[in-house]
Amino acid sequence: MSTLPSIPFPENAERRAAITRDIQAATDLDEAVLERLVRTFYDTARRDEVIGHLFDGVQDWEKHISKITAFWSSVALLTGRYHGQPLAAHFPLRLEPLHFARWLALFEKTAREVCSVAGADLLMDKAHRIARSLEIGVAVSRGELPSRIAAGT
Repeated sequence: MSTLPSIPFPENAERRAAITRDIQAATDLDEAVLERLVRTFYDTARRDEVIGHLFDGVQDWEKHISKITAFWSSVALLTGRYHGQPLAAHFPLRLEPLHFARWLALFEKTAREVCSVAGADLLMDKAHRIARSLEIGVAVSRGELPSRIAAGT
């Protein structure tokens, strides 16, 4: 990640757009690449023996693809397009550590195939952080991890 500048939190839409352009220039990521990544990932993940069943409840795949693309746009490009609650969306899935590990492995394989090296590196840094946060949040919600430990205190 040393190729990207330190990015302050965007103060306004103009600043956010400038930061997004800088990230795009450094990573070759854009909305089209992110959508291709999401579509390719789900094509594989839906057929996976470990995590495929987790997606059985998705009724409208185009809507899901659009939502997840907006999520990655917000996370990777700081566009602010996603408005949702990822932790709440994952609670009903009864996720286990094996699911997170498999998701990360498949996502990395897809990111490395679809994105530039810099783009895949950025996405994987974010993906590992998100997976850890979700895994901790799920564990805390189940009472498996005291919230003070999850908070690092």
